[in-house]
Amino acid sequence: MPPANTLAFRLIRHGSEIGRHALTFERKDSALTVLVKVDALVSLISIPIVRYKHRVVETWQGASLVGLIGETDKNGQNEWMKARRASEGLEVSGSKTERYIAPESAIGTSCWNKRMLDGPMISLEDGVLLRPKVALGETDAVQLASGSTVAAEHYNLSGAFNVDVWYDQTDAWVGLAFTVADGSRVRYERL
Repeated sequence: MPPANTLAFRLIRHGSEIGRHALTFERKDSALTVLVKVDALVSLISIPIVRYKHRVVETWQGASLVGLIGETDKNGQNEWMKARRASEGLEVSGSKTERYIAPESAIGTSCWNKRMLDGPMISLEDGVLLRPKVALGETDAVQLASGSTVAAEHYNLSGAFNVDVWYDQTDAWVGLAFTVADGSRVRYERL
């Protein structure tokens, strides 16, 4: 968990900010709730061409994931997922998957928890179980929103989705980058 109980990024495309990704961490005894909020808007000559709104609530009891609720709006197309701990394990359903029991090591794709890289991963947009290939790259200097840089391990996730993610020496999430449909690159700068 970050020291201030928040973690936030600005989303950059073609050198301009197109949105924000914020996480809020609420701890009560051994329970942890993580609230995820992502909003992005891409405009062309002041006309919105891409709108993305994503909301997630993660619930943890100690080191165990006990619940997930996700709702996503991609240009008016709504997707959802939910998961809850049941006697047989973490029961997951979503807009693009039938109900299933997730493997015990599976957690959501919210990136804040580096354990996500151990996979498999549960899509927080639609509930699909993902098993991307994870490759450790070089240590990079990752730019923060302040303009300073931080040394971070670079991981490339490929297959089910393609994304680059960076974690600093304390395993804190410091960056993310991916290519969108038009071939442009979106990168996260931590605030």
